[in-house]
Order: sequence, then C-alpha cells, then structure tokens
Amino acid sequence: MRVGLLGGSFNPPHSGHLHIAELALRRLKLHQVWWLVTPGNPLKDQHDLAPLADRVAACEATASHPAMKVTAFEASLRSRFTADTLNHVVNRYVAVDFVWLMGADNLGQFHRWQRWREIAALLPIAVIDRPGSTMALHNALAAKVLRKFRIDESDAAHLPGLQPPAWTFLHGPRNSLSSSAIRSVGSASQA
Repeated sequence: MRVGLLGGSFNPPHSGHLHIAELALRRLKLHQVWWLVTPGNPLKDQHDLAPLADRVAACEATASHPAMKVTAFEASLRSRFTADTLNHVVNRYVAVDFVWLMGADNLGQFHRWQRWREIAALLPIAVIDRPGSTMALHNALAAKVLRKFRIDESDAAHLPGLQPPAWTFLHGPRNSLSSSAIRSVGSASQA
C-alpha cells in the first residue's frame, strides 16, 4: 500500500489542501492520502485555532474523495512535533510505503521544524508547488541540504518505494488559497 501523509492545522481546511492531496494521489500513484489534523503547530500562533473536533469535521467535509482519510490521532501521542507523529506511523504500519506531503511554502521553513533531518531520513517527501513558493526549490536551506537526494518529478511515481532520504518537487496547477487568508477575511467580515 502507498499512502501520502498530509499534516497540518487545517484551520480551516480548503480547496488548496484538497488540490495537494489529489495531485499527490495522481502523480505519486498513491492508494490513499491521510490528512493528519494536528492539535496545534508549534511554529504558529495558537490564539485563533479552532477546536480540534471542529477542524476534523471540516476536513472530513473537504476531503470527500474515497481515497482520503482524516485522523487526529496525534492528539493522543501528546506531542505536537511531526517527527514524533511520523515515527509512530512508520513503526506502526511497517508494510506501508509512506510519503510525507508538503506545500512548497513549508519547504522554505522546513529547516525550522523540530528534527527535520530525522523526518527526511524517515520517509520520502513530495513537495507540491504553491503560488509564490516555487523558488523554495532552489533557495530553501532544506532543499540545498537535501539536493543530492532529489529525484526528477518525471520519476515521482517511484518515490513511495524509495529508501529515504528521497524527495521530489511537483509542479503543476497551483491553488492560491491559504488558511490564514481565509481566517483574515473572516475576521474582517466580523469587524
């Protein structure tokens, strides 16, 4: 089984998240994409974070594709670090070929994540292009450090079975929606 893992606060989830998941399903030839709804991102302000149950319900409504599963098990791990979550998943489902999915906007800050090198050594990574973030492919510290492990996107379907570190950058139609922009519009309309 080949599974993409798409983690995030999803505060709120939107068509950009769905776009990333659908693109990954097609280009990586995945069987499923699991949306990992986090209790909270340590790199983001938590003051406007919707309750976890509300975000899970919104993700379930957004990720209506039959190959997409929504989970919030990270809350039971008592950790908010992706490295801990991914270690748990990879060790629990040893027969599954996992790929970590991230938008190119996250590639630019990946080096700030707790134990990011451990994540890169744990499972392959697919970075999906986002408006305004294409240059992260060349400028991001993590992209520079991991440059020799990058595979061409024409070989992306092989990524799930590769020994990490391995990663690819997927170009294609881009979706400009972001959760922070949606929250900003919502806050402005309530004022």
